[in-house]
Parts: sequence; C-alpha cells; structure tokens
Amino acid sequence: MKSNKENLDAIIIGSGIGGLVTASQLAAKGAKVLVLEKYVIPGGSGGSFKRKGYTFDVGASMIFGFGEKGYTNLLTRALKDVNEKCETIPDPVQLEYHLPNNFSISVDKEHEEFIRKLSDRFPQEKEGIRKFYGSCEKVFNCLDSMPLLSIEDPSYLFKVFLKAPLSCLGLARWLPINAGDVARKFIKDSELLKFIDIECFCWSVMPALKTPMINAGMVFTDRHAGGINYPKGGVGKIAEKLVSGIEGLGSKIRYRANVTEIILKNQKAIGVKLSNGEEIYSNIIVSNATRWDTFGLKNNKGLINRKYVPKSEYKWSENYKPSPSFVSIHLGVEKNLISRNFNCHHIIVDNWDELENEKGVVFISIPTLLDPSLAPEGKHIIHAFTPSSINEWTNLTREEYLLKKENYFLFLVEKISKIIPNIDQNIDHKEIGTPKTHRRFLGRFQGSYGPIPNKKLLGLLPMPFNTTKIKNLYCVGDSCFPGQGLNAVAFSGYACAHKIGSKLNINRFKLPD
Repeated sequence: MKSNKENLDAIIIGSGIGGLVTASQLAAKGAKVLVLEKYVIPGGSGGSFKRKGYTFDVGASMIFGFGEKGYTNLLTRALKDVNEKCETIPDPVQLEYHLPNNFSISVDKEHEEFIRKLSDRFPQEKEGIRKFYGSCEKVFNCLDSMPLLSIEDPSYLFKVFLKAPLSCLGLARWLPINAGDVARKFIKDSELLKFIDIECFCWSVMPALKTPMINAGMVFTDRHAGGINYPKGGVGKIAEKLVSGIEGLGSKIRYRANVTEIILKNQKAIGVKLSNGEEIYSNIIVSNATRWDTFGLKNNKGLINRKYVPKSEYKWSENYKPSPSFVSIHLGVEKNLISRNFNCHHIIVDNWDELENEKGVVFISIPTLLDPSLAPEGKHIIHAFTPSSINEWTNLTREEYLLKKENYFLFLVEKISKIIPNIDQNIDHKEIGTPKTHRRFLGRFQGSYGPIPNKKLLGLLPMPFNTTKIKNLYCVGDSCFPGQGLNAVAFSGYACAHKIGSKLNINRFKLPD
C-alpha cells in the first residue's frame, strides 16, 4: 500500500464544475489543492469529447453565468479569479419551444420581445405574465445586488446584511417558495401554467411546483440580463481553463485517479484511498460526487463506511430522489440541412401529460450555429437527448441493450426530423449514450443529473449545504444548495471554498466589489 503525505490543504474528489470552482477559489486564496478525477478529461457533464474532427458537449450546450456584470455571472468570475477567461459567443435566443396545440415560441434575449410574444398567445393573461416574470426579476435583483457566497458563515452573512439589508430580507422571503406557487398566484390559464412547467423543466428537470423560486428567478432573468453565451471551443473549455488556472497557481489535478474510500479517523476525514491502493492525506476532503455516491445511500456502495453515515444524509435521501438520466445522441450532419438563421436550442413536447415521463421531452442543440469550428468543414453538430430512467436499461442482454439503443436513436431522429427534415439521410457520424453510459463515464448515481424532490418541499430550505456531520468532510455540486445547473453548482463551489477558507483563515476580510 502506497502512502502519500504530500502537504495539502484540501483534496477535491471529482472535477465537475462544482469541484473545479471550489478548487480554483481555494487556489486563488493561496491554498494548495489536489483534484482527483477518475476519468481522462475534466468537467464531468460540463465537459467535451472529440470524435473524427467533431467536438461534442457531454451535457447541455445552453450556458448561463458568462455575463460581464453582476453577481450571477459566476463562471466569468471563477475564471477571472484564476487569471483565465473563456472567449464566448452570444446567443440571441435562449430556446425555441415546439409544444402541443401548435404552440411555438422562442425566448429572445430581449425581455420585452419575449413578454410581447407570450402575451399575444395568452392576451387574457397579459397582466399575470408580467407579474410572474416580474417576481422572477425581483429575486434576480436581490441576488445581483449583493456579494452572496456562503450562507453557512454567520459573520460573513452579517457583513452582507450590513451592505445590502433590503436585498437580504428580500432573498430570505423567497427561500421557502416554489415557482409554481408564484405562477398560480397570478395566472389561471392551464396551458400557460404548463408552459411555465416546461420553462422550469428544461433546466431543473422538475415542473414549476417543485422548482425553487430562487433558481427560477436567476434563470428567467439572467437569460435577458447576462444572456446565453456559448464558450468558443465547446463547453469543455470552461473546465479546461479552470484546470489551467488551478495549475498556474501551484495546485494540481490528477486523472485516472479513482477514489474508492474516504479515510476516517475518530469520525474525522483525514484522507482518501484510490483504487490502486494509494492513500493520500489532507486535513480537508471535498466530495464532488453525488451524495448518494458519497454516503452510499439507496443501497449504493459509498465512499464513507456505512456505519459512519450521518442520519441527516438518510433524511435527505427520503426527501429527494435522483432525477431521470438521459438517452443522448451526438450527430455530425451535412451543413446544408440547417439554415443559418435557425435557432440553436429547441425543445419538443408532444403531450403535456407526458412531460415527466420517459421520452416525454426532447432537447435539441446545434452548437455549430454559434461556433462552426466544433465540426469539420461542411458539417453541423446536432445534440439531442430525452429523459430516461436507469431502470429501463437494467437486466438486459447485450443484444437487447444494443437493440434498445437503436430504437431510442430512431425515436430521437424522428423527433428531430419534425424541425429538421431529411436528417436520417444526412448523418455523417453518430454517438449514442444511455443512463448506463452516464453512470460509467460521469460517475453519476443511476446516471442521474441531480436530485429532485420526492414531494413538494419548501423551496430551497430542505437542501443541504456544503458542510456535513463528518468533521473536515464537505460536499459540493448539485446535491447541495442551490441544486442543479452549471451556474448553481458554480455557486455551490464558491460557497464551499468560502466555508473552507474560513476554517483555514485565508478568506479576504473585505466583501467582493
């Protein structure tokens, strides 16, 4: 057994965006950090992979957090803090929806244009539309006007309150509230409420009644304020730049470093053990794995010995369940199939009653409309995915598994053909991923992209924070406040680094500008 006693301030397990932001923030404060990633590239579901001249985004291509102003441009700030920057390409439209009853609408960068189009469709709800999205803007303005990093540090919160008391009080008001409750306060039309459900579902994988108002306020307003800005070179560039910044400040990342155990002594985290038997020690351990994978919840083997798992984690797993995974296809297609003025991101829903079911929603992105360099000359990339449960893919023979993959592929191609005809005859390259693929390569429990409530909960209040009941062990990522989404896990990384920084006494006393 090899033992590594390198003098580290923190070990981060996993190089998802939450883990990398934690590492980058600690490195920027002068800490020595080691990131351990079991795969060969960083980023997790926020990474990219290359095939035959194509650069494919692993997860979604629709990115928040790259605005130039405010406090919700977390990715811009995280990169700047480690002396890095991503060149970005603005997207004039967040999404184009293709919905039942011939309802199609695009969400423009210009807020008033979007409100006008939605009001034209639902003229009787014009006032309610303004009040709902206006409430979202109030939440955003609270977030945007104060330097909120961690809400676990009382002394820091006190300083924030002194700087922006009204914003703090305003934000506290929204913490226990879900977006669906606010929508129903102002809106009566059932189809419009379904639309707000898909507005939430497209990034939270939950309808509005289960989506926290804090998250909705950030997304529904930031898309018009900071906007949707795609990183040139693909989403994976974000992780690559964060890694470069981390290494530039003297910290390290190791690949093919599979952590199998968090070492405890006197119920305190003191290090990690790798699959090759190597042990690495540090006074602080941060898990960017899901809480199911960290603590072995849902009868899953975890990184913590089962007898030391805190009761609070089991309580959390009673309140939350894994969201569905996805079947995703990455296609290289002929460029002349798609007109230059076609929108980049699309969602197709054929039946409102199927919204939360297997294959109920199809997401489509064509990132080469923004960045042609992602594909060979004369080609486009189409990335499409649909929710799918891991249960659909278990106990299959190899032949059954391959046949099911092909059937899902044909299903997705048929859906894409509704907005891009003749695609089936113009495919140059294809990749198909299932929930088992996501579980294997991303280390995600059941291939899930994060937790969703088992039942309606009080906004964000039931979500756990970064600290755990095990001393010196922290968690980061979408299993922590404020939940799913690239900007949300970046916030989680900021908060985690701040909490650890307080412990190490390396935080700056002055609040961020």
